[in-house]
Amino acid sequence: MGGGMHGFGGMGGLGNFGWPGMILGLLFNIGVIVAVVWLIVWLAKHFTSSDLGRRDPFGASGGNPGPREILQARYARGEITREKFHEMLADINS
Repeated sequence: MGGGMHGFGGMGGLGNFGWPGMILGLLFNIGVIVAVVWLIVWLAKHFTSSDLGRRDPFGASGGNPGPREILQARYARGEITREKFHEMLADINS
């Protein structure tokens, strides 16, 4: 009956290292799980609707913004004064 040792005393894998090998294996598995969870959280934050809103200053309405939206965006960025905003808004509305 030849065949060598099998089971817990067999050769191969981290079993050769005993308890320290088991602890290292456990720590490695926990590290992989933490890395996967971190990646999922990072991707979720990266692709949220608030991020999309930063890329599209006129929201997710689709299409091109009208003159009123462009004027409001310029006023919000501080490109024009309040007086100029109302003057231009009156021109748009007339």
